Amino acid sequence: MNIAKDHKVNEQIRVRQIRLIGGEGEQVGIIDTREAMNMAREAGLDLVMVSPQAVPPVCRLLDYGRFRFEQQQNERENRKRARGQEVKAIKFRVKIDAHDFKTKTGHVRRFLEDGHKVKVTIMFRGRERTHPELGERILVRVAETLADIGVPESNPSMMGMDMNMIMTPRATPAPKKDRDEDGVGSSPAAAAAPADAVAAAPQPEAQTGAPKTDVPTEAPASA
Repeated sequence: MNIAKDHKVNEQIRVRQIRLIGGEGEQVGIIDTREAMNMAREAGLDLVMVSPQAVPPVCRLLDYGRFRFEQQQNERENRKRARGQEVKAIKFRVKIDAHDFKTKTGHVRRFLEDGHKVKVTIMFRGRERTHPELGERILVRVAETLADIGVPESNPSMMGMDMNMIMTPRATPAPKKDRDEDGVGSSPAAAAAPADAVAAAPQPEAQTGAPKTDVPTEAPASA
């Protein structure tokens, strides 16, 4: 949205009188536009028309550069939310091979990871419509394959020639990898203790045998 076109600023305001709102949000009242312009200059702010349909139009003293920035940020957030609520669509055939199933399921997974809902559709051809259980079987397989990241909103349902199921992102708990890594991380330490004990074991033998100066030469010989 071009904010400059939506809001008249400073010299663009041509009406004789306005209802002014001050820089702190206080109601100043109805005053001449020239007087409001002088107040804006003195405060180092801009005079921005925020309600042109009012009689007289409502203007406000504010930092227009900051105002534009905040408006643009809000628009970006709104567009981001709109994309997040978008429903993606992936179509499967009843007679789908393993490679295509893996590829299409991968697409569904990426959409779910991005926070989108996904409409998974089974397209029937000819006599395939007399065997809806085949399509349902594929949808159940999709749901099971993606159970770690998504859940079906409802059971598969027929709509015209197609069978549909909506997958929605799952609120995932702490990743299992972290827990597994913690377990793996502790096992080397546990394994290191016996190794240290083995390394330390020959020391008492060396002390009970030859003098300390002979230990380094005897150890390689025995190896």
